[in-house]
Amino acid sequence: MFYFLLLATGFFPLIYGAGMLVDSASSLAKRLNIPNIVIGLTIVGFGTSSPEMVVNIFGSVAKSSDLVLGNIIGSNLFNTLVILGITAIIFPIAVKKNTAWKEIPLSVLAAVVVITVANDLIIDKNVPSVIGHIDGILMLLFFVIFIVYNITLAQTELFTSEARIKDKPAGRSLLLMIAGLVLLVAGGRLIVFAAIKVASMIGMSERIIGLTVVSIGTSLPELATSVVAAMKKNTDIAIGNAIGSNIYNIFLVLGISAVINPVALQPGSDMDMLFNIGASLLLFIFVFTGKGRTINRIEGMIFLLVYAVYISLLII
Repeated sequence: MFYFLLLATGFFPLIYGAGMLVDSASSLAKRLNIPNIVIGLTIVGFGTSSPEMVVNIFGSVAKSSDLVLGNIIGSNLFNTLVILGITAIIFPIAVKKNTAWKEIPLSVLAAVVVITVANDLIIDKNVPSVIGHIDGILMLLFFVIFIVYNITLAQTELFTSEARIKDKPAGRSLLLMIAGLVLLVAGGRLIVFAAIKVASMIGMSERIIGLTVVSIGTSLPELATSVVAAMKKNTDIAIGNAIGSNIYNIFLVLGISAVINPVALQPGSDMDMLFNIGASLLLFIFVFTGKGRTINRIEGMIFLLVYAVYISLLII
């Protein structure tokens, strides 16, 4: 019970620190005359995945491959099936052409890349199957392509949403940025330590802990952002937030994790990655069913049902 409480407690500094870091870094960047659109694509975009990033860095250092991969796949499944499911139930999600034909397919590609680089045993008969240093560098190169694509989109004026940045004195922004980073690191370290302890004490694998408790906790900022956006009927922000986070998680967070320490594939991980591909494909299909490019309430309920089935399979 103590380590469960410790695990839950770790999410408070992690999430609060992420928000503090993003706000202060954005304010400081604005004072340095960096355009809002660049801040939105880099600092704010990174901010939504910073909880996953910090947890995975500590997980990689601790050589907890199950926790590292489980956190990423679990977060992406939660983003697609739960966050978009709840968002669509609150208010149907209208999907822009660019998101439908470029960003969602890119998230499908990310899901396919992970399962491809992870299965050395099947593809080139190497044992064991790992996401190695070279694989990590490959994913980081994909991430660079994604950032270049977004900057190009901004320059062609197809990208209309900008970051809302609070104006703060430079000195205060710098102090808050450091404080936010400290909270992020403290929360991430606490979560990884407690998750490993919980898994070993109750006989549950780190993979299951990563796919459920840890991934859901690190995805809470995206859930809050998307629900608020849906209630204000700004569903393009909700889907952009979820899809962008999925791409960041795989290409940036998992890429950095693999560069720090190779991520070994464990029994059951292929099922998780196949579910991730299936969820991404289901999102792509739902965009083109019904009237227009819209994810409706029924499709949102199907998303939640699929997630419930997946969690049931994990428990079984």
